[in-house]
Amino acid sequence: MAAFADNDYGKRIRRQFADIRGSSELAMLQSPTGAELEQLRKAVAIMTPGEKSAAGDLTDKQIQKIAADAEIDAALFAIFINGYALNCRQSQ
Repeated sequence: MAAFADNDYGKRIRRQFADIRGSSELAMLQSPTGAELEQLRKAVAIMTPGEKSAAGDLTDKQIQKIAADAEIDAALFAIFINGYALNCRQSQ
């Protein structure tokens, strides 16, 4: 995920998918900004081993609590967790 953070290629991906239908969320997962990536790292760092192993099954309430504890944007963390869950389900 960090490979395209804050680089020109990643910015082009985000611009291409920017719309009002939520497609830009997919681009966010592929090319986060440096600030978004740092927020995600903070959240993952405070997650328990159980939360990490079952990240795709976290409830909205759990996601909001982790985000609040990490002092990050809850919507950003929710997008990341939902994208992770979708990726896990596709690979099964």
